[in-house]
Amino acid sequence: MKSNQVFKLFIFALLALAGCEKANKDVDTTIVDGSAIGEVSGVWAKGSTQVIKGDIIIPEGKSLTIEEGVTVLMDTIAKPEIIIKGNLYALGTAENPIKFTVNEFYKTAQKKFGKFWGGILAGPTCEELVLDHAIIEYAGSTTSDASTSVKMGLYKAVAGENLPALWFSNAKGRLVVQNTIFRNLQEDCTYIEGGRIIFANNVFYTTGVTGGEAMNFKSGCLADIAYNLVYSTNTNALKLSNTGDKTPQTYIIAYNNTLVNTGWRRPTAKGGSVWMESTVRADLYNNLFANTRFGIKRDPKKPEDARSVYSNNWYYGYDQLTVNQFQPTGDIIGGKNDVISTVAGANDPKFVNYPVTTAVANADFNTAWDFHLQGNSPALSKGITNFTRHHSAGIIMKNGITYTSPAPSTFVGAYGIKN
Repeated sequence: MKSNQVFKLFIFALLALAGCEKANKDVDTTIVDGSAIGEVSGVWAKGSTQVIKGDIIIPEGKSLTIEEGVTVLMDTIAKPEIIIKGNLYALGTAENPIKFTVNEFYKTAQKKFGKFWGGILAGPTCEELVLDHAIIEYAGSTTSDASTSVKMGLYKAVAGENLPALWFSNAKGRLVVQNTIFRNLQEDCTYIEGGRIIFANNVFYTTGVTGGEAMNFKSGCLADIAYNLVYSTNTNALKLSNTGDKTPQTYIIAYNNTLVNTGWRRPTAKGGSVWMESTVRADLYNNLFANTRFGIKRDPKKPEDARSVYSNNWYYGYDQLTVNQFQPTGDIIGGKNDVISTVAGANDPKFVNYPVTTAVANADFNTAWDFHLQGNSPALSKGITNFTRHHSAGIIMKNGITYTSPAPSTFVGAYGIKN
């Protein structure tokens, strides 16, 4: 009888352990790694892996800090959305970036445009959002009536929309995106509706199936955009617009960016490099356009603010078709001291390692390419520095970090000579 009781206790203990294991399956089990669904805040610890099993929400008035080296792994069945009503600080490093990604199994050539999870969606109550040394990939899933973003009235608040990888919508908010890679995305990389903004030292590639911009700005934005590399976006590298009813009027200062092969994969003429519309005010300096579709193009129905400035931009085309279509005429805008090729192959910027004859419709990016300029590049001394930036004094965040838009350089494009 006694041995029978011991046996029963042993079986009971096993069942209890099994029950505990099942109950803890979808919750944090250690101080390092964990899984999340629903409301989150606090700190995701350095080097941890956080498995996102459903939509997560940072509540209004709270913050989530993601430390360096964290992998945020999205469930490809649930296709989660990251909803920010409070604040998000993703603070990676060059050696240990933060990754918003999916399991390696899904990263195939057939699925290179992602659509495996939603995106990072920051609503009007989000005061601050920082992405520093992050990788955002394989996002852009389609909303449905059941999507949290649709139910909360976020982004376009309707079913059937492919989500941007990053949406921000607070004209009084602060947004810093720097040293970050956006890749393998279904449509827009970013869709920004207001805020004091810095976009600097980012890279965008393999994005957009039937549309999509690298950086898409609407009304209410005061932004400095500098030292970004944009490769072969389906549509524009920069869509600059004052569409919407927010204050202030959108004013973008974009300088020292390198744009390569942008806009050719969009079948309509709206695709290009920089699209100006709806009374936006924009100053563009020291930007390098290599084999891009058009250059800076205006919407003739709603042209840009007359105070906009264009100066010291560089245009190169490896064939005559490319050269002809970015000549300033009609809706194509030219600027002061621009270097605009008129003959195929003229004014080669001399990249360190990039074959300039690469097909303009190629969406695949070789990470061995190097868009620094060779020591004999004619583009090394054609930039100017005597213009004002919005955030030269810095944007001060509540976590005590100040982010400053980088100073312009006398070279053209995002990269000078490689050190």
